[in-house]
Amino acid sequence: MRLKSKNSWKPNLYDDKIAYVSQYGQGIFDMLAPKQNEKILDIGCGTGDLTKKIAEKGAIPTGIDASNKMIQTAKQKYPDITFIDADATSYRSDEKFDAVFSNAALHWMTEAEAVIQTIASALSPGGRFVAEFGGKDNINTLLKGMDVVLKEQHNISVDQNNPWYFPSIAEYSHLLEKHHFRVVFAQHFDRPTTLADGIDGLDYWLDSFADDFFPELTETEKRAVYEKIKEHLAPTLYIDDHWQIDYKRLRIIATK
Repeated sequence: MRLKSKNSWKPNLYDDKIAYVSQYGQGIFDMLAPKQNEKILDIGCGTGDLTKKIAEKGAIPTGIDASNKMIQTAKQKYPDITFIDADATSYRSDEKFDAVFSNAALHWMTEAEAVIQTIASALSPGGRFVAEFGGKDNINTLLKGMDVVLKEQHNISVDQNNPWYFPSIAEYSHLLEKHHFRVVFAQHFDRPTTLADGIDGLDYWLDSFADDFFPELTETEKRAVYEKIKEHLAPTLYIDDHWQIDYKRLRIIATK
């Protein structure tokens, strides 16, 4: 089992430069289809943009996230919504929910079975679980390029420090079925994602998500590695003056 990520979340950077996370979440949000007065738990809510959309549909959301910084920002942005600083592997509530929702968060939670137990505990009988997150081989080209540079420059292995869990449909469906869910929809698809900000876009992505890979590097060393990573990956991922990251996503709908 991998250790939990030590990524340092930066809410302002997340909202400013990584806003596509919530924007691409519109697809899975539409599949959630929140209804009036439904109680919905949003796991890994970040700064709360999709939680707010749930509320706008007349549902009653609760957002949880393990990052206190993200939760504090969400509370400031949307003070009328309940946000809780909580770890999805251990969160428990006496309140039962009609649905559990998660966008772009579950791949950060490597104790996947513990998270599924939390989801099962939170849902009312017949409740639905609707999620999208990184699937098998997500950002594989990016990770391979990072691995080449980090090994060459600092003898650091990407696999050794990888904080993510990218399952296949079969792997994740098996865990859900083990905990008495019925998987009613599953999709594993390519979603190449274009980053904003031209050549600097990958720097912002690494600043937002990749702290685990540079645990012993000074800021100067890290910036030098960024440049080497960009140089190595540009022939395959730098297209028409923008970085295009090889995202592969897993969408799941299951009922308890």
